[in-house]
This record gives sequence, structure tokens and C-alpha cells, in this order.
Amino acid sequence: MSILVLADLHEGQLAGATAHVVAAAQAIGGDIDILVAGEGVQAAADAAAKLDGINKVRVADNAVYAHQLAEPMGALLVELADGYSHVLASASTTGKNVLPRLAALKDVSQLSDVLGVESADTFLRPIYAGNAIATVKSDDALKVITIRTTGFDAVGTSGSATIEAVDFVADNSQSSFVKEELAPSDRPELGGAKVVISGGRGMGNGENFKLLNGIADKLGAAIGASRAAVDAGFVPNDMQVGQTGKIVAPDLYIAVGISGAIQHLAGMKDSKVIVAINKDDEAPIFQVADYGLVGDLFEILPELESKL
Repeated sequence: MSILVLADLHEGQLAGATAHVVAAAQAIGGDIDILVAGEGVQAAADAAAKLDGINKVRVADNAVYAHQLAEPMGALLVELADGYSHVLASASTTGKNVLPRLAALKDVSQLSDVLGVESADTFLRPIYAGNAIATVKSDDALKVITIRTTGFDAVGTSGSATIEAVDFVADNSQSSFVKEELAPSDRPELGGAKVVISGGRGMGNGENFKLLNGIADKLGAAIGASRAAVDAGFVPNDMQVGQTGKIVAPDLYIAVGISGAIQHLAGMKDSKVIVAINKDDEAPIFQVADYGLVGDLFEILPELESKL
């Protein structure tokens, strides 16, 4: 049994999510290879080689893979997949974009958001916005799986895997990269931050989200938002935490002015410590919070920042 893990890249560097996917691969068992695909990705390949439990790192370094578009990435994975029993990626934007294409081209089913492994063919995944966990068995010869990284602890970095080049270059005439708009920030990336503070509809407007900045700076936290805050236009949608946003499981999650709809809870309830600040003492968020503070956030936030 052999497993291919598609590496997550962030600005050309190996993203932390990859170490969590490797942990899931170890739970399945067998030889584990990592595919690093992109342009100018030698540094990412070197970092991947240090992950524990890796057999080898396969590097596809070519301009056609520069932005990990689904069409060339799908073709690359189809080319490599015959040598593997499982292909894994994180349930990130890239993983959700690329792996369904591989599954379709190989005529197999995909298993999405897997958060537990029972055996090499049996997995656990959430349904009904995380309110139930389904046990799913796959009889496909090739198992294509996206991993919810919050379900697995990252592997260590004491490995020394070999690195080999992949010569296959996909012929992509179907899609082209146009542009990307990145919001510059000195704060940690939301999906991998150890501390997250999120605002909801109770913030009132986008201007009031600045009240979170000082606390985030002092805690080294990322700033998130509920879907209600995003839909109201307070903040951009890349800040959304929830079932249709980012799934996070930080050491500390602070929910400010968030009622706690099921959609939001599905994206953060695996956090180790949850703190809720809300003026409604019957808000559902308090049912999952380890610490709850009932009061006016516009008074509490400045005081909290001063105490910190």
C-alpha cells in the first residue's frame, strides 16, 4: 500500500497543513510520498523532505503548475496515481479544487473532509454541518481523499526523505491564470493560527472590527468573522470561519458578538479553548464555550485590551 500526499503551498513555501495530511496518511499506513508541484519550489521540497515518515518527495517544477490550477494538476495526478492506493490532500482551496478532478478522471468516488481513519478503506467524515459523523467505507482501487487537518496532529520535522524530479509536464490549454488579489497582513494565516479572534454581526459594522486589532496584536492572533458579518459586508469573505469558510482549531478561539449558528460552530468547535463574548446570555455560542462573558462588547473589548 502506498500513499501520495499533495503538498499545500503558501506563497511558494510549504504550508503547515501538509504535516497534518501526512499524519492522516500515517494513520492509514504504508509508504508515503509527497508531491510538491509548482514553479520554483525547491525550498518547499526541502521542507517536505524533513517531515517524519516520508519515503520520498516528488517534485514537479514547471511554469504550468505555478498557480496549481485544477486542469494541469489533475493531469499530473492522473499520470502519477497508478502507482498509489491513496491520494490525499488537505481540504483547502487547492485540495477541493484539484482532487475532485482526479477522482472524475479516474472514475472513482472522492471522500471529503475526512477527520478520522479506522482502516485503510474506512474513514470518518462530518455530515449535517458537523452534527453527525459518518463512517464511510470505500471499495475503489484508488481512494481519493481530502483531509480536514484539524482532525490530525502535525507530524514532526526530523526526517530526511529523498527528493526526485517528475518529468511529466501537463499540456494545459483549458485554463489560464489571470490574477490574484492578496490582502497584505503581518498576522498569521487564519487556517493555521494558534490564536483566532472572530467578530460577528454584533460588531455592528466593519469599522468596529478595528476593536479586535489591538487584542489580536497582543495575542499574535489571526482575525476571523462569522458568515453573518461577511454577508453584511463588514469584512471580506476570506475572513469567514465556518462550514462554508475556513475550518479552524486553534489553541484559543475568541468569539465576539457571534451568536453561534450551526454553520459557524462547524468551523471552530474543535478549538482547544473557546471564549465567547456576547450580550445575549442565551446565545448558542455559550453552549460550546469554555469561558463566557455576558456584556457589551464595546465596553469589554477596550478593557480586555488594556488588561492584556
